[in-house]
Amino acid sequence: MRIFVAGHRGMVGSAIARQLEARGDEVITRSRTELDLLDQQAVRAFMSANRPDAVIMAAAKVGGIHANNTYPAQFIFENLMMECNVVHEAFQAGIERLLFLGSSCIYPRDATQPMNEQALLTGRLELTNEPYAVAKIAGIKLCESYNRQYGTDYRSVMPTNLYGPGDNFHPENSHVLPALMRRFHEAVRDGLDEVTIWGTGTPRREFLHVDDMAAGSLFVLDLDKDVYLANTEPMLSHINLGFGSDLTIAELAHLIAKVTNFTGKIVFDPTKPDGTMRKLMDVSRLAAMGWTAQIPLERGVSETYRWFLANPAGLRIA
Repeated sequence: MRIFVAGHRGMVGSAIARQLEARGDEVITRSRTELDLLDQQAVRAFMSANRPDAVIMAAAKVGGIHANNTYPAQFIFENLMMECNVVHEAFQAGIERLLFLGSSCIYPRDATQPMNEQALLTGRLELTNEPYAVAKIAGIKLCESYNRQYGTDYRSVMPTNLYGPGDNFHPENSHVLPALMRRFHEAVRDGLDEVTIWGTGTPRREFLHVDDMAAGSLFVLDLDKDVYLANTEPMLSHINLGFGSDLTIAELAHLIAKVTNFTGKIVFDPTKPDGTMRKLMDVSRLAAMGWTAQIPLERGVSETYRWFLANPAGLRIA
């Protein structure tokens, strides 16, 4: 198949592109300078000229609590525009297959744990990332609406918190796992005896290795249409993609300290926001169709840290 991976330079898109290439598919990619997904005319021209067999929408503006709080307008505008342009212009070009990647933050802050797909739109969202979550919910509904009106086969998966090779290790704009990895690494490098972490350490989070995410996403893309439809609903068609278990931020910090060989004191700052107290995905829908994650957290974190160390200074960590 000829598959366009939007966002192939990010952690998510690059993992998917690697697995597509490994199985023999032709991967079509464009850098941001070659194709601005915020430009509808440019997206239209690209889709019309290339007409891939399928599109995987992995492009997104992403970040942690700090980034979401600081740039809420950019998070909602850019994600909405990219989704609308890619989905609509794929349809206009006659492309019938598309996979949209969302996020576990689509679910209400107080959703029953673990969160199943039916929890969508049943309560208020976490305020710290509401603009991003609203954009991702809109992406799901965009795909479902085109399926409903035009008979396309546009599917959505909702990955939990991801980590792995190619992650963003920015000290302020990254997610919790890579941010902690960089902080502990620098503490060891600089001989510090204490590391301070935002929040109380009590929130629980689930983490999925990006290679597992790619495998699960392609599993969903490859599902026979009858199987996909039999296990979803027309306007509730997204599928959770997670590891299936979680741990506290404090437990995660101690795991990363172990992997990075930090032996000092870990301090939590309760004056900083915790975010949602728990975000565990119910992955029973996907498991029933035959897929579960394979990479244990400690192994995945160790592999990610080796990748971090192997990259030249400044690469993805500046």
